Amino acid sequence: MSAGAVAKTMLDPRLGDGDSRVSPPRSSRWALLREVLDHGGPCYLQFAITNLCNADCGFCGFARSRLDPRQRRSVTLGEALDAIDIARRNQVGYLLFVGGEPLVHRDLRWMVRHAARQGIRPMICTNGGLWTEENMRRLADDGLSSVIMSVDAHDAGVHEANRGLPDVCRKIRRANEFFRGAGIQTTASITASRLIEDFSKLPPFLEALGFAGCTFSYPLTRLQSSYLSFSDGGLVSFSPEELAALFERIKELKRSSPVPVLNPMESLREMQRHVRGEKERFGCLGGHKYFYLDWHLNLYRCHFWETPMCTVHEWDESKRVRDGCTRCMIDCYRDPSVLQLAAVQASDAWQALRRGRVGEAARILLDDRNMASLRAVWEERKWIGKV
Repeated sequence: MSAGAVAKTMLDPRLGDGDSRVSPPRSSRWALLREVLDHGGPCYLQFAITNLCNADCGFCGFARSRLDPRQRRSVTLGEALDAIDIARRNQVGYLLFVGGEPLVHRDLRWMVRHAARQGIRPMICTNGGLWTEENMRRLADDGLSSVIMSVDAHDAGVHEANRGLPDVCRKIRRANEFFRGAGIQTTASITASRLIEDFSKLPPFLEALGFAGCTFSYPLTRLQSSYLSFSDGGLVSFSPEELAALFERIKELKRSSPVPVLNPMESLREMQRHVRGEKERFGCLGGHKYFYLDWHLNLYRCHFWETPMCTVHEWDESKRVRDGCTRCMIDCYRDPSVLQLAAVQASDAWQALRRGRVGEAARILLDDRNMASLRAVWEERKWIGKV
């Protein structure tokens, strides 16, 4: 064990032996069924451990040339470990470390290790510019379960110019090779922007980078929370008509691409209803099953919402919100809300039956959105199974 690892272990025994491999958490089917019936399945937390970023993207407020140095903030390791413990008590089963750029944080591996030891599946969303052989190996040993890496275009030069990260595509390609060998799933996160001139060119570029799946991040021009991954610049500014057409192109790519597009078809239809001002079918589960925690340890129901629900230390069952919100089109909340609705409704029906409310349980189970949700789960079954 390195001197730094020894020091951290002495400082906080929760960190354990930094040289021993942590196995990714596993759940039996029966345990998952119990979770579904008890509370609708595991929760998902996005934890922004820092607002620092090494990239300079044209559609993001975290860009290194935009963020005021006086506003820079990262959580301490102790704060992160406490937050992970609290998340576990609040039924979080999936924890996505984000930033800024999470690999900027020197203690990321210890956070990943602690989450995995708590039975949480730790994931990282990164631009890939800071990958090294050493940090990939250590994170794999620490129990990392999945990696999401950003892709902005179907051309390496365009992508690297927008990110301000020369040679990042080579690093992404190597990371995909490494993590595939380590049995860790990777996914490309593609910001739907004007940088993509020809959607048909995306699959061969993704295959060349080594990706076996991709998901689209829907364009965001304004967020009300502390999260800064948005821009009102031209790259992600579209009229409602253009957005509806953009979602149609993603639907077409989902039907034809050899690299699976993981956004559920029903969610893409829902986003078209959203931008057209039509009645939406699926309320967001942000604040009920999905949460955003920032570098100030403020807990939000999502990236869009203006005010925090509470601080992480105040987080308990009483703070949850479930009001069918449809204010935004943030993919990492709206897409899983479609996927998890059937599980949440199964729990609702089970709880109603336990109270003797048979009619209420029947009404919940006969909701036609359940079948749409189950179809979406079936569409993404291979990716979901690996995660």
